[in-house]
Amino acid sequence: MPEPGARPDAIPDSTLPGPYAVGEYAHRLRDRLRGFARVQLVGEVSNFRRARARAYFELRDERGAVPCSMWTSDLDALRLAPGTLVDGAQVVVGGGTDYYPGSAASSPSFSFAVTQLRIAGEGDLLARIDRLRRVLDAEGLLAPQKALHRPVLPRTIGVVTGESGKARDDVLAGLHRRGWEGRVVWAFAPVQDRHAAPAITRALTDLAATGEIDVIIVARGGGSVADLLAFSDETLCRTVALLRVPVIASVGHHTDRTLIDDVAACACSTPTHAAEQAVPVHVGDARRRLAADTLRLHRHGRRAVVERARVLARLSRAPAEHLARHRRALHQTTRELRAAGRRRLNAERTAALTAARTLDRRGLVAGDADRTRRTRELEGLAAALAAHDPERTLARGFALVEDHDGGLVTSAEQARAAGGVRLRFGDGHAHADVRSDEVDRRPVE
Repeated sequence: MPEPGARPDAIPDSTLPGPYAVGEYAHRLRDRLRGFARVQLVGEVSNFRRARARAYFELRDERGAVPCSMWTSDLDALRLAPGTLVDGAQVVVGGGTDYYPGSAASSPSFSFAVTQLRIAGEGDLLARIDRLRRVLDAEGLLAPQKALHRPVLPRTIGVVTGESGKARDDVLAGLHRRGWEGRVVWAFAPVQDRHAAPAITRALTDLAATGEIDVIIVARGGGSVADLLAFSDETLCRTVALLRVPVIASVGHHTDRTLIDDVAACACSTPTHAAEQAVPVHVGDARRRLAADTLRLHRHGRRAVVERARVLARLSRAPAEHLARHRRALHQTTRELRAAGRRRLNAERTAALTAARTLDRRGLVAGDADRTRRTRELEGLAAALAAHDPERTLARGFALVEDHDGGLVTSAEQARAAGGVRLRFGDGHAHADVRSDEVDRRPVE
């Protein structure tokens, strides 16, 4: 065990100086922090508590937090009104960083030692809000919500408000006055403290994510700039600007202008006015106008149907009438054709009878002489044919040479080739053998 006060060996191969005693380092750290420049900070008070000697709280904004402490004697010297320095109050503090080294029996602590404190006035808050408004305007985030379409008669309306506030009843009263009977989806959230802005942001995103909400109302009663500070939160306003569901803001009155009023689709002075903006028309009047329009449309439709029916009936009769006209025309043409055919046939029959009678008369006149002439001509032709008749030639002593099949033999070569022939005389046939050339050429004895 090392002797008291002895410094142990350093970590091997480490280039860091030391080792130093914890107390020595803690005191040097305290001296260094106390040596930082003394400044002023502005933020929101959170977790304020007062002890016997000192008051403790945290100073917060959207980017960070710093623990603060202040001697109660300095705090009492400010003579602040009771309830002024509470959670959510905006303050400006002056002082510097401090560090309590602690000891073997107590824990160390870091804090911003406050020696000066001022409650931030509305001028300071309004300046901050105005700077943020210019930033959002430069980024074009004040226009998207105003370009969204808002239905005339929404089916479902989402409402973000405090659960026990009067704004809830005002919204219902406004919707009832419009005669609207749709569905209301409530998203309750705190509307005044450091937890309000994140809770309202979550409620808005949850309502928009359902896909069934047609319009969202964010409602709260009036209040001071500090009371309405949550509705000027940068994250909340950016979220509203990027939502695809129109948001109607009703935070405070016309004099209480917050950033959400600028980025929302519509800003109203009261929750009742917001409900009327969510339902722009009176449902009863709309029903009456719709009923009147329906009746007028029914009458117009009935009249149009009757007129169209008459036109269609007239058009439907037109083909039948057209066909009847053509049928009558065809019947007339057929009758005319039949009459003309009968007249033509009678005329041709009469002409044929006349020609026949004429021919009969001519035949009777020229019949005998012509018959004699024709007979002599036929006898002459018969004599000529008889002169050329082969039978008559055979009767004069000629013969026809035929082969055994009855074919005519017209040359000696055919006769020799046949070997035997048949001779046809006028009174019958005779067969003969054909000898060769040597026999034929034998000298006659």
